[in-house]
Amino acid sequence: MSSDLRIAILGLGYVGLPLAISLARRFRVVGLDVDKSRVAEIHDGHDRTGEVDDAILRSSTLTTVSDPAAIADLDIYIITVPTPIDADNKPDLKYLSDASTMVGRAMKAGTVVVYESTVYPGVTEDYCGPILERESGLTCGSDFFLGYSPERINPGDREHTLERVTKVVAGQTPEVAERLGEIYGTVNNGNIFLARDIKTAEAAKVIENAQRDINIAFINEVAVICSRMGLSSQDVLEAARTKWNFLNFQPGLVGGHCIGVDPYYLAHCARSLGHEPAVILSGRKINEAMGGLVAKSILDTLHSAFVGQARTRILVLGLTFKENVPDLRNTKVVDVVTCLASNGCDVEVHDPLASRDEAKSIHGIDLRASLDGLGPYDCVVGAVPHREYCEFEEASFSKLVRPGGLIADIKGMWRQSKLPDGIRYWSL
Repeated sequence: MSSDLRIAILGLGYVGLPLAISLARRFRVVGLDVDKSRVAEIHDGHDRTGEVDDAILRSSTLTTVSDPAAIADLDIYIITVPTPIDADNKPDLKYLSDASTMVGRAMKAGTVVVYESTVYPGVTEDYCGPILERESGLTCGSDFFLGYSPERINPGDREHTLERVTKVVAGQTPEVAERLGEIYGTVNNGNIFLARDIKTAEAAKVIENAQRDINIAFINEVAVICSRMGLSSQDVLEAARTKWNFLNFQPGLVGGHCIGVDPYYLAHCARSLGHEPAVILSGRKINEAMGGLVAKSILDTLHSAFVGQARTRILVLGLTFKENVPDLRNTKVVDVVTCLASNGCDVEVHDPLASRDEAKSIHGIDLRASLDGLGPYDCVVGAVPHREYCEFEEASFSKLVRPGGLIADIKGMWRQSKLPDGIRYWSL
């Protein structure tokens, strides 16, 4: 495989930047993002997502640009833009359309265009292909070819990195698939699975996260049932996990750019084929409701102690969609905050990793800059198990929670912690 191969990566977020850095070790790579501030930040050697170490970024040969003119006439285009849902939970392909239009205007004959964005089966060939044809004047399948390789980036995961996971690859023809397999194989030492075709690879991707969503929904429903029986779901799960084939899922809030979104893509596809996806949407319904259910449980527990109190002061710890990442996309902690506030509580939020500007602009939440001097509160909600919070000691709780107050531990991160006398504890 020639090192002179010229590759463009469109989208330099959680997926695109690690891929671009890895491929740039072997090939000539240009990374394009329409966010000029993001391009400038990467150029200066910093990745706000924390997925790529600054030292690695500074030593990379990757070229970063925001001008589409810089990606003209290259050999391979890899599109890694977001595929969100709209207000009606239907697929929003705007970013995919914009990126395809951009590539169509830049590409030459002989180009291969690869999509990594999560879609339902058929989008690459039936939706994106025609856009590329329209903008380029070329014919798909003869003048240029399509590929699909679903991303498997797990934000904050240092074990299942791009270099260590199996990469699924598909091409419009067997020859294209083999070529793409060789290119991606330079990243992960040839750990490649060649899917039968593009639609198969698209389907494989979209069911991966739908499966996780359903499994978490089951555990969330179990947690609700346990709560009404006066049982700790954590204790129940701890016992159940001793069985060798019990699936180890945890109850909690399901957000982020994949698990809370991808099932709707699969559901959309199913409905277009005349099938009502009952299991998939049932799982989504349960997980979407968890923020409100958690808030209600907290309010019910608080009510028994603070009857007649004018305002209940609550501190929520963590706003990102998962632990140890700054990612605020589709975080369901917002649902908990909103529900508590709408029930008359004074709610403050702290997160050591989230951007204060993004929290304000995206969710309308003013993050507290520090825990110093805060409290005491009637209730502290452990919403996201960031390392900083997991390391709390008895003195940490004494400063933040007033005597008789409540610690609401959504993810059970303080289950084994020593708590001050007189402070109550609740968990899913």
